[in-house]
Amino acid sequence: MQELHDAPLAPLTTFRLGGPATRLITATTDAEVIEAVREADAHGTPLLVVGGGSNLVIGDKGFDGTALRIATRGVELTGTSLELAAGEVWTDAVARTVEAGLAGIECLSGIPGSAGATPIQNVGAYGQEVSSTITEVVAYDRRAGRTVTLANEECAFSYRHSRFKADPERYVVLRVRFGLEDADGLSAPVKYAETARVLGVGAGDRVPLATARETVLKLRAGKGMVLDPEDHDTWSAGSFFTNPILTDTDFAVFRARVRKRLGDGVEPPAYPAGQGHTKTSAAWLIDKAGFTKGYGTGPARISTKHTLALTNRGGATTEDLLALAREVVAGVREAFGVTLVNEPVTVGVSL
Repeated sequence: MQELHDAPLAPLTTFRLGGPATRLITATTDAEVIEAVREADAHGTPLLVVGGGSNLVIGDKGFDGTALRIATRGVELTGTSLELAAGEVWTDAVARTVEAGLAGIECLSGIPGSAGATPIQNVGAYGQEVSSTITEVVAYDRRAGRTVTLANEECAFSYRHSRFKADPERYVVLRVRFGLEDADGLSAPVKYAETARVLGVGAGDRVPLATARETVLKLRAGKGMVLDPEDHDTWSAGSFFTNPILTDTDFAVFRARVRKRLGDGVEPPAYPAGQGHTKTSAAWLIDKAGFTKGYGTGPARISTKHTLALTNRGGATTEDLLALAREVVAGVREAFGVTLVNEPVTVGVSL
């Protein structure tokens, strides 16, 4: 294991923000991960697990404890079964499944970060979520002091949520297993309206896997959601806020506020979200509350390509970013009575 002290964490995040860690350990095997976790727990040392850093907002003061960077590697593809070490680069793993002619995660192409983070957040985009293909998650259970294997139904997946996110101090993901589909080189049925429109197909149709992947990558790049060191619109955590899920009663109140503010003919986006609930669009809320693309004058601004991404234009601090986030949250709440919730994990700070 590599060990550094007073180690910068900003370079390990896609925001490129945050202060140093008292100690940074880089683990390249599952055994090293477990050893580092056990040592921190035995000494009562605060522990921060870092994967690809694409979902982290670290405070300017940094992290007073041990930051554990998981850099494990390993891809095992047997038939339609895929196992990934937690440190594998997610988008590279997706590319391999497409090359192998296996469907199920092709629309999750271009998402930055590591494989081990995907079940925690139940990563999803363009009509797919990892919860639909994950069969098992292998994790170190800090409470029990042993490695456990959790079946899909034990992971308590929901929209951008899971058992791991609900109890962040308990599990450290080591490996993720997927069950994919051999559809003779075709994708899973296309579910997302924008993707179907661009592909020129109907909902439920299948397209060649490579075509699905290339289309999603182009859509993401157009929104600044594919990492590019030269493009400050990608110095972000992708979507900073989750799409609000409202009860039917709350949605009716929200809908009335929309009409009052924007006119009787305006209807907010609405998607089924389970019995008695409706999901609406955070990006739409932000835009209609007056926070348009490129909003801001300081070093932290809304992306010029997508209102849902807050970005570091270079030279920003975490406090700059949080000030912008708080402004957006307050503005949306005042305009529509809906409180946005941040998607990235915050370390040493909060909205």
